[in-house]
Amino acid sequence: MVTESKQMWKGFLPAVVVLFVSVLHGQEWTGFRGPAGQGISQAKTIPIKWTENDYAWKVELPGTGHSSPVVWDNKVFVTSGDQKSALGILLALSASDGEVLWQKQYKLPSYSMNRLNSYATATPAVDADYVYVLWPTSKETILVAVDHNGQEIWQRSFEGVRCQHGAGSSPIVTGDIVVFTIEHEADTNDFDSAWIAVDRKTGQARWKLPRQTCPKTSYSTPCVYSPASGAPQLIFTSFAHGISSVDPETGVVLWEAESAFISRVISSPVIADGLVIGTCGDAGVGKRLIAIRPGTGGSPAGRTAGKSTPPAEAYKVDSSTVPYIPTSLAKAGLLFTFDDRGYVSCLRSAAGQQLWREKPAAKFSGSPVWVDGRLYCIAANGDVVVVKAGPTYELLAVNPLGEQSQATPAVSGERMYLRTYSHLFAIGSGK
Repeated sequence: MVTESKQMWKGFLPAVVVLFVSVLHGQEWTGFRGPAGQGISQAKTIPIKWTENDYAWKVELPGTGHSSPVVWDNKVFVTSGDQKSALGILLALSASDGEVLWQKQYKLPSYSMNRLNSYATATPAVDADYVYVLWPTSKETILVAVDHNGQEIWQRSFEGVRCQHGAGSSPIVTGDIVVFTIEHEADTNDFDSAWIAVDRKTGQARWKLPRQTCPKTSYSTPCVYSPASGAPQLIFTSFAHGISSVDPETGVVLWEAESAFISRVISSPVIADGLVIGTCGDAGVGKRLIAIRPGTGGSPAGRTAGKSTPPAEAYKVDSSTVPYIPTSLAKAGLLFTFDDRGYVSCLRSAAGQQLWREKPAAKFSGSPVWVDGRLYCIAANGDVVVVKAGPTYELLAVNPLGEQSQATPAVSGERMYLRTYSHLFAIGSGK
């Protein structure tokens, strides 16, 4: 009887640990737009309209930047940049009180970029072990892994990103790899664009997928798509290749909707109702929103094979009313878009039918997050717009932060973290 009891606990405890870790990690904000890159939080106590009493803390950052914060356990990680000194800075702050726990500086090559870009535009990625930071410049791209105590674990150097406006895509971590893009902008193939995966523990190359170089580089951050049946896929969006599915184990293209986009891609892909949705635009205005039904069965050797079907267009909206920079958000059959001119729209995500379109505040560059049936998005002037995430329009609040912003909120442990050009705020009473 004792032996049986010991055996039962021996099998039961790992399951408890796995369950506990899963619940805990569900509270983490692991990269651009959080877990799976879809901007969805499980928090319940974020205020709608807030006052000074709702600020847990406010910290001035060294330098400026547009990257978003990421959170693991009781640490908030954020990057900042000093344009004059060509420095990239990674900071770790206490989620409890905003105390700066440590910071690391990286000397970067000076290079010209769009005035709306910065050295700190790429959002870090984080997991239980490390925080991964991408520092792209025109001469060199640096990827580093730092543990949560500030000890650098590895650093890799790749070729620089050659494009008109400077780089802006963020890395993601999935499984045991870190994935990022290097896409050049040129009319020739003098430079080798690629999508790259490295081992998260060592930084060593896992695969490199050569990509076309085209006149309009893309700034999209990839995400993970988990179909109802089959293994997870990496989804990339780009002007050169449209919407692409890549096997995260091998770097092999599974399917590709090559002609999806007609102009530059900045926003990141959205998964909704079994569709992959992306947008493109130019000169500060959106031009197309497109929904693609994923292909199936295009598995490389060594993975489960099946009947292959190509990706298919579900619908598209060719209009200046769609977003260019902000990434959309899908939840419960609805697709919410925040566009560069300040309009918020709600569509049926399965068919693209528009339900409403309103302008609550200023222009948007950051992307929305969903919290307890509400959408939060920081306008370019620093106003945090709060809208009901429903089929009818309801503006709930506009909360000014007092400084311009191009970042996206992060939510973890019942707190929301908001980044402006030079400050980081924590909102809410959670820990």
